[in-house]
Order: sequence, then C-alpha cells, then structure tokens
Amino acid sequence: MTADAAEKTPLTRRAVLSTVWPIVLANASAPLLGLADTAVIGRTGSVEALGAIALGALVFSFVYWGFGFLRMATTGFVAQAEGAGDPAEVRLSIVRPLVLGLGLGLGLWVVQWPIERVSLAILDGTPAVEADAARYISIRIWGAPGALATFALIGALIGLGETRRLLAVQVAVNGLNIGLDVLFAGVMGLGAGGVALGTAIAEWVGLLLAGCMVVGALRRRGLWGPVDRAAVFDAARLRGMFRAQLDIMVRTLLLLGGFGWFTNAGARFGDATLAANHILLQLVSFSAFVLDGYAFVAESWIGRARGAGDRVAFDRALWRTSELALVSAVLLGLAIVFGGQWAVFALTDLPAVRTLALDHMAWAALYVALSAGAFQLDGVFIGATRTRAMRDASFWALVGFLALSWPAMARLGNDGLWLAFVVYVVLRALTLLVKLPALRRDVGDGPTGG
Repeated sequence: MTADAAEKTPLTRRAVLSTVWPIVLANASAPLLGLADTAVIGRTGSVEALGAIALGALVFSFVYWGFGFLRMATTGFVAQAEGAGDPAEVRLSIVRPLVLGLGLGLGLWVVQWPIERVSLAILDGTPAVEADAARYISIRIWGAPGALATFALIGALIGLGETRRLLAVQVAVNGLNIGLDVLFAGVMGLGAGGVALGTAIAEWVGLLLAGCMVVGALRRRGLWGPVDRAAVFDAARLRGMFRAQLDIMVRTLLLLGGFGWFTNAGARFGDATLAANHILLQLVSFSAFVLDGYAFVAESWIGRARGAGDRVAFDRALWRTSELALVSAVLLGLAIVFGGQWAVFALTDLPAVRTLALDHMAWAALYVALSAGAFQLDGVFIGATRTRAMRDASFWALVGFLALSWPAMARLGNDGLWLAFVVYVVLRALTLLVKLPALRRDVGDGPTGG
C-alpha cells in the first residue's frame, strides 16, 4: 500500500477498533513481564534478590519514561511526512531519532555509576538489597542503547499505523525476555543479575526485530529507499526535532510531578490510605492500556491529516477516535464501579486497606470515565507535533491541581485529594481543548513542530 493509498483509506469505527486492539494487547504485555520476573526470583531467589529487581526495575522505568519523547515525537513526524507524500522525509524522521536513541543509550552507559549511586541513595534499601540492585543496574545498562533506539522504531510503527507489527514486536521481545529470565535466574541460578542479563539481551533483539518490522512496513508502502546522510543532520530539522522532544520531556516530568504529588499527599492520611490509593491507581493504570490505544490511533491519523493539509481528514480522525474512546472510558468506569471490589479483594487481604479502597472506589471510576479527553487530546497534539501547547497545558493543569488539592484535603481529607485528582485529569483536557481550534485552523501548514 502506497502512502497515497493509506491516506485515502476511510477511517471507520471498524478501522479504529482493528488498529486499537493490537496496541491494547501490546501495552498489556509489559506488566506480564514484571510479574514473570517477580515469580522467577520469588520462587528461586532470595528476599534480597527480589528487593533488588524491584528497585532496579523502578530505576529503569523512571529513566526510560523520561526518554518517552523518542517514541512520541517520532510518531508525529513520521505520520506527517507520510501524509505529505514525502518518502524521503519519512525515512529521515525515523533515522534521526534512531541515531539519537542509540547516542542517549550510550550516554546512559557512560554515566551509569552516578545513576546507580543517586538512585540507590534515594531509594534507601538494605545493604544486601543495594548490592544486588547495583549488580542488576550495571548489567541491564548494557541494553539501554537498544531499548532507547527501539522507542524510535515503535514510534515509527505507530505513525505508520502498523499496530499489528508493533504487537508482534512486543510479544516476541517480552516472550524472549521471560524465557531468558527463567534460564539465567531460574535454571542457572544467577539471581537478579540473570534477570538483568535476560532483559538486556531482549532489548537488543527487540531493536533488530523492530528494525525489520519498520523496513518491511516501508517496503510494503512504497516508502523504502536510500537515506541522505547529510539530510539526517539538517540543522533546521534537528532543531524542530529537539524542540519537540524537549517539550515532551518537560510535559512528562510535569505528569510525573502530578502523580507523585497525589501519592505523597495520600501518605499524609496514613499507611492504610496510601496503600488503598495505590491499589485504586492500579485500576486507573489498567484502564490506561485501553485508552492509550485510541490515543495512539489519533496520533497516526491526525499526523497524516496535518501532513496532507486535509482538514476533513483531521476532523474525521478526531471524532472517530474520540467517540469510541469516550464510550470505552465510560464502560471502564462502570466496570470499576460494579467489579472493582473483586480486584481490591484480589490485590489485598488487609481489612483496613480494603475498606478504604472500597470507600473511594467511586472516585477512581469517575477519574477513568472522565480521562478520555486528556488521552485523546494528547494523541491529537502529539500527532500534530504541537508539543509546546502540550507542555504549557500540562503546566497549567498541574498548577490547578496543586492549588485545589490543599483546601480540598483540608476540608474533605482523602476524598478532597481524589476530588482534586479528578479535576486534574479534566484540566489536562480543557487546557488542550482551548488550543484545539487554532490547531484545526492551521491544518494545511505541513509537518512542522512547535
């Protein structure tokens, strides 16, 4: 299928759903890997090793999430270049972040000692756990270049709408990772270091597999061809890419700050409240697997519409993805209301935590039901590479959240905190919604950032 044919493909509800489900399954495969790591060490290792992979995995999750811009910015630029009918720029939009990802991964390897020391100082484990965690970090860091470069390739697959290929990559890599963890940690008894080694190898295999998938997609679409090495380092294009990536990184840190504030504020009401809020956040996170799927589809189709300068296609992509996302969010919220108690009982047997979680269950359901707007508009602005607007909107939403949470908690306790948290996700949508008309008017300007 050529780029022109892809652009003319009608975006029906069935087309949206057929593109969404591979993303949902791909997203869901990642937690299964964490469960497998825990099970392997929990049954064959020591308490210290189990604590080590918990701390080590947390360090890499935080670091890699900070580099999520490699995925998001790539999606928008690739989709816009394809929509504009510019195969050469499609390839360049993949190669530039691919090279950057490899470079950043090598940079992490160079500064691994400060990362290790600072992280372990903050997390404050026992000496035995810290020793195992340091070993985990020193081994897994070898996979960092492969992991970060793969982010760019995943972004390319989403931008091209190749979500089934994305699913194939995720399932294959996570399956290999689980198998290697069983071999190294379970059979060979290498403990936390074996889990780290298996993950590092799987990350490099993931890079090769994702690369093959991207090449196959480009060939199938008639976009394959040589890459102009000089154009890879075109100053104007690099500035646009770096600007978009910096905006997304700041936006990600602001989101981390919002969720971090929610967790920390909940701790003020006692350990049981902290634990109950954490359990409810797991239900919110599960819902995000589904809603992310619609947002990713929006990224791809919005990017193509903007690249083609097609406002009709822009509107169709916006409404087709958003209507299904809104319905799904409401259904997920209802599922939490009527079935969330079973999840709570499965996750904890502590009476105080169960009681508090059930008392605040409606807030989690309301948050999920109202969160579709934030997810979808994030997808729209990522696809259009309007990253500055995303950054600014995230800042003002966080300011509103913090300003409301103080008086709400003082008056209503943990209910006030949840009220402010629900308002926060609505503010994330509203601060982008006010910028949507200007974005829509600008459709037709071509694939530019800012």
